Amino acid sequence: MLVGIISDIHGYLSQDIADELSDVDMILCAGDIERPSILFELQAIAPTIAVYGNCDHYDYALCSGSLASPRIGGVRFRMVHRPEDIGSVPEDVSVVVHGHTHIPRHDVLGDVHYINPGSATRPRGSSKKSIAKVTIDQGCVKSVDFYTWDA
Repeated sequence: MLVGIISDIHGYLSQDIADELSDVDMILCAGDIERPSILFELQAIAPTIAVYGNCDHYDYALCSGSLASPRIGGVRFRMVHRPEDIGSVPEDVSVVVHGHTHIPRHDVLGDVHYINPGSATRPRGSSKKSIAKVTIDQGCVKSVDFYTWDA
C-alpha cells in the first residue's frame, strides 16, 4: 500500500503534485489547505484524510479536525499540523505526520517515524516544493520517500 503525505498547500494544488500523487492508495493532508475545494481535488485522486492547519479558516466537510489517528494497511498514524501539537505518542502509533514548518523531515525515534512532507507550494529554507510517500507492507513501514520540485 502506498500512502501520499502532503501539507501546507496554501490554496493551490498544481498538476505536478496531482500527477505525483496519482499512484497512491490513500492521501494524508497535514493542514494549511486554505481552499475547501482542494480536499475534493485530493479525494478525486485517492481517499483523503486531512487535519486543519493554522491557516485554515473554513469548516471543511472532509476534515477530521486538528488530530487524526487512522490505521492504514495495519499501521497506526497520528496526524497534526504543528509539531508542537504532537503531544505524547500512543504506544500503537508507528508514524507521526505533521506540517507547518514547510521543511521536509523524516526521523525515526525508537520505532516511530516522524514525517513532515514539507510544503507543496511554499518551501522554506533551502528545501524545494515536496510531498512524501510511505510504502506499507504487511502492517509495517517499508520505506519513506520524498518527491521534490524546483521552487
